[in-house]
Amino acid sequence: MVQKVFSSLFILLVTALFFRECKPASSSDNSGIQSEQSENLENYIEEKEPEELLKIREFMTYYPDLEYKAEFDENLQDWKIEITRKTFLNREDISEAHKALRKSALFYWAGGRLLPEAELFEKENYWLLQYPYENKLRDPKTFTAEEIERIKEFGSSSARKSDNGTPMFFFDFLYSAQSRPIIEEHIIKTKFLGKTTKVHERIFPALKRVEAKVCQLAGISSDELVSSEKISRIDVSSESLSDEEKEIRLFIKSLKSSDAYYWREIAGTNRKSFHCYGIAIDLLPRRLNGRSIYWGWEKERSGDKWMMVPPEARWAPPLAVIKAFEEEGFIWGGYWIIFDNMHFEYHPELIQ
Repeated sequence: MVQKVFSSLFILLVTALFFRECKPASSSDNSGIQSEQSENLENYIEEKEPEELLKIREFMTYYPDLEYKAEFDENLQDWKIEITRKTFLNREDISEAHKALRKSALFYWAGGRLLPEAELFEKENYWLLQYPYENKLRDPKTFTAEEIERIKEFGSSSARKSDNGTPMFFFDFLYSAQSRPIIEEHIIKTKFLGKTTKVHERIFPALKRVEAKVCQLAGISSDELVSSEKISRIDVSSESLSDEEKEIRLFIKSLKSSDAYYWREIAGTNRKSFHCYGIAIDLLPRRLNGRSIYWGWEKERSGDKWMMVPPEARWAPPLAVIKAFEEEGFIWGGYWIIFDNMHFEYHPELIQ
């Protein structure tokens, strides 16, 4: 199928080039004809190129440093993708030989799951890697009785243990997460909003851009975050400050920790947490003042009614801070039905 498509494209390209060479450059109609031929050719390519290949290309644009080759496997009737990455990124503390190291892996598209061949026939048991990222809060008062039952079931221990969830094979490869010793070669110790944390080297630049944006929104410099003493002196009461600046400064001063890398499974499941990859970060305040922040803790407190906690009764970062994260490829756990308001995760493939 693919060979026929590319043969047709080649014939059309040769024909288009032939007509372009045969037409005199001085012809007054030449530019219009060439423009029409070019437009027809582009339309033909878009119409004939397999839809799945277009989806693969779109997904890979979110990881532009990766190299990939895609070809259709006639035997398995799926797209086989070879992906190559640099072993180390954003590092100055390694040798030139290590910087030159590259690694490749084979995946099958599997309808948008990027699975190894061994898992291809189990693909329906995995979620898609790309899905609509809903960045709007929904009031629990609007939940129907049927929705509440589905949410209860989704959050139950049995459902969470039996669900394969997000296929992690691509992320294991991307972040060198085959084991704890291997991935820890790629974990960088740094600070975020004045709190010490550890993150994967791959997301380090994006996280620092988030911090720079938050500082700009707060009207402060990054120098004011270098110590607890300096943070404590950040002005939050001046009349010259806007409401947004005050809100973000208070948020920064209220933070207790910003924990990212931690090798563990997701609570209640058999799956690795994205904290294992160093691409998820939890911003925990010193005090919650009675507000809810994480569905699991709320479930322990209020039982099966945990999902009914209204948004205004939950702790949350300022909206401008959430947007700063999203602009750099992070999603916020506060938008999930199983809410995790302290949690941000690097998934540029979900931010559109």
